[in-house]
Amino acid sequence: MSRWHTLTDMSPFAVAEHPSPTSPEVRADILAAPTFGQHFTDHMTVAQWDSDQGWHDQAIVPQGPLQLHPSTAALHYGQEIFEGLKAYRHDDGSVWMFRPEMNARRFQRSAERLAMPALPVEDFLTSLQLLVDLDRDWVPSPEGEQNLYLRPFMFGTEHLIGVRASHSYTYCVLATPAGAYYSQPLKLWVTPNYSRAAVGGTGAAKCGGNYAASLKAADEAGEHGCGQVLWLDGAEHRWVEECGTMNIMFVTSDGELLTPATNGNILEGVTRDSLLQLAPDHGLRPVERAIEFTEVQRRLLDGTITEVFACGTAAVVTPITGFRTPDGGADLTVADGQVGPLTAAIRQHLLDIQYGRAADQHGWLVKVSD
Repeated sequence: MSRWHTLTDMSPFAVAEHPSPTSPEVRADILAAPTFGQHFTDHMTVAQWDSDQGWHDQAIVPQGPLQLHPSTAALHYGQEIFEGLKAYRHDDGSVWMFRPEMNARRFQRSAERLAMPALPVEDFLTSLQLLVDLDRDWVPSPEGEQNLYLRPFMFGTEHLIGVRASHSYTYCVLATPAGAYYSQPLKLWVTPNYSRAAVGGTGAAKCGGNYAASLKAADEAGEHGCGQVLWLDGAEHRWVEECGTMNIMFVTSDGELLTPATNGNILEGVTRDSLLQLAPDHGLRPVERAIEFTEVQRRLLDGTITEVFACGTAAVVTPITGFRTPDGGADLTVADGQVGPLTAAIRQHLLDIQYGRAADQHGWLVKVSD
């Protein structure tokens, strides 16, 4: 019996294969230069929840439109959460996911914050394994950091005009072949006008509203010649929190890998956690604490912050070469404005683990397909 049938037989997910899948020729053209979020694989995962039945109708089905009533709750009250992770093809042709259980547990925390039902970790993992295995021919070769990006999401589906939690939800997973998200280092705009999160808000949840609220600030950054925004806290506009849709890290001259502590406002990134664990392999001490932006300014000027980078599933590790502030002063350049050696090394280390080129000493990889 094949691994596919074993997984199917043990899981609550039914499988309906696409009657007219993408031709190998068309798929090969897409995989020759995969672009993040532009093309999707032949199948998707769906599951339903309601207050009477709990989770039901779990299935892998042909990818296609969802039919929604105009009063669908999420369209009016924003009950929507999502995750992002990747499947990687190794040089021997096998396919692996990176730390999917951490995404599953964060998905549960996001659901709890938005008063949504928790999808069991086992169902989250199985939904990904079955989808990736069925569409494994869509996983690109590892050249150029190509991968299959996975987007699990859930939203309230009750037909509802009224402010309360929905009594029904749809869970879905899409898969899209992707290449590198950022191709160049970034300069950050320290926005004086916008905040990402507030104490008691949804900053630690991965929900669409957080990203919608970030778009205007990203536009503002572009108007000031920067590729992304640096978020400071919403209360005092003083403490470093995140960078665009990514976590931020600083390398110091005394050997620290320094990052803001998670405080309920900051998303607990899978890449962030992974890099903190890899730091000692590169002679760095992982440190999580509150970081005032004036400290960043001072230490960039005196040279005791030597490298800065952003990190996230899509971006992996993206070097930060400078900051632009709204006070009319000179731009702050990180060291010599080039990609730092430790940034490059820790980035390569993470990629080598994900693509099977380095030992996975932490047990992070989950095999999907031979």
